[in-house]
Amino acid sequence: MSRLQSMLRQLLHLDESPHRTSLAFTLGVFITFSPLYGTHLALIGLCAWLFRLNAVAMFAGAFVNNPWTLVPTLGGTLWLGCWLTGVSSAPALDWQDLSVRAIYNQMMPYAVPFLVGGLVVSTVAAVVSYPIAYWLIVRYRARRASLDRPQEQLPPPTTVR
Repeated sequence: MSRLQSMLRQLLHLDESPHRTSLAFTLGVFITFSPLYGTHLALIGLCAWLFRLNAVAMFAGAFVNNPWTLVPTLGGTLWLGCWLTGVSSAPALDWQDLSVRAIYNQMMPYAVPFLVGGLVVSTVAAVVSYPIAYWLIVRYRARRASLDRPQEQLPPPTTVR
């Protein structure tokens, strides 16, 4: 194996266990549903480096939540957080004053419910994603191993006379 192939295997963590790869994917899913929007990619890079996890698996987990699912996820997170914390309703913006200060003042009462809802959604998504990722990785590796194994030669047919 060439030096470049060896470095690529190490970088992609191709020889690690299905547990570690699933764990990296799950951490990516947890981060992407966390309420720390705007820091997801940096957190994934930091966690991959800090814990020596598979960065590709973490990024794959991070892209479970994408622009098409972002708005329903944000709305569901806020609704769940309001329900869990007992906050009465969703914020109503004063469209007459859209300054940063006015929006900040209107949204601050919903920061804690949003954080609570985000942590619950992140945890549930991570708990659900781990067994699915683990099962898929084990299944893929078993299938690939069976394809890589040389097929046994059948004995020549015997003719009965």
